[in-house]
Amino acid sequence: MKKLTIFSALFIGAIAFAQGIKFEDSNFATILAKAKKENKLIFVDAYASWCGPCKLMVKNVFPQKAVGDYYNSHFVNAKIDMEKGEGVDLAKKYSVKAFPTYLFINGNGEVVHRTLGYVEENDFIQFAKDAGDPNKRLTALKQKFTDGEKDPEFLKNLAGLTLYSDAEFAGKVMERYFNDKSQLDQEDIQMLLSGMQSSDSPLYTIFQTRKADITKVLPEAKYEAFDKNIRLNAMVKKSYNADTKTWNDSYFMAEAQKFMPKEEAAKILMRAKAGRALKNKDIATYEKLTMELYKDTSAATSEELNSLAWNYFENVTNKASLEKAVAWAQESVKKSESYANTDTLANLYNKTGDKKNARIWAEKSVQLAKASGEDASDTEKLLKSLQIQ
Repeated sequence: MKKLTIFSALFIGAIAFAQGIKFEDSNFATILAKAKKENKLIFVDAYASWCGPCKLMVKNVFPQKAVGDYYNSHFVNAKIDMEKGEGVDLAKKYSVKAFPTYLFINGNGEVVHRTLGYVEENDFIQFAKDAGDPNKRLTALKQKFTDGEKDPEFLKNLAGLTLYSDAEFAGKVMERYFNDKSQLDQEDIQMLLSGMQSSDSPLYTIFQTRKADITKVLPEAKYEAFDKNIRLNAMVKKSYNADTKTWNDSYFMAEAQKFMPKEEAAKILMRAKAGRALKNKDIATYEKLTMELYKDTSAATSEELNSLAWNYFENVTNKASLEKAVAWAQESVKKSESYANTDTLANLYNKTGDKKNARIWAEKSVQLAKASGEDASDTEKLLKSLQIQ
């Protein structure tokens, strides 16, 4: 009887799993060819392995029968990690800058519709229906905007759809939205702050002129902090020459000292240089700058230290530097223990050859992941490799 019960449970579980979205197990070129042959759109779940909302979609939404029925019958479905393999180039091609992003692509490889974020079942199906309707696709919505549409809900929706793929266009949409908006609510302000990428943006002018309205919802201290960051971001951008990969230190320092002390400005510039060095894969410069920045880590948050330590794990080979990264990961754990930083610590111990501590912290990380509902598959692989040795 017990065996029958177990078998029944497995059988029911298999049926439930089969009811969800069926993703293709092949490369993008093959998926593209299949979509063209079947005259279907491709649905792409563009995700990252560390992304929490991505994991929740896999757990809560993709397995739903109604979702699977619609997506499996209307699309060729693909699930691609945008930070690995061919996903890296696809992320650049399709301007995937936030996770999860959902792309609807035709057989010619052109995006016809897109959205992003954690989406409940009914809305997720509606997005798919919109992708299948030429009148509701992103290209049609953009044309409607060009033709002069001013409906506030339309503008808000279009801004959300384009913010992370076409920031310049989204800025124009929001500019029209805010120019006709007499009162601002919390959702409006969040949208304004999300779309305001630079102090050169027309949205920054709205941010300044509507300060009285904004500070009714947002505390003035937060308003000033946001204003400061926007101005700094613009100065950092103007200080760096991407073609020559050089910095104009004197410009940045002169501008920054108009509203902050010299020491603070110098540290901000150093952080910007470190971030750019990492992006450029200039690891030697990144190591040098971060070693200087994090001589004193008392003010650094647990998340900040974990991110720093993980960057060293992924990019650094110098043993002395890796040992320093172990210390940062240890401090991150002391400040606030989590699945993420215990996993970082385990991986760093493994990379530095301390298999015993790597095993201890990998076990701890898996326990924390299970307790919080995180996906610990990568840590479990590490643990398995350590147990074999």
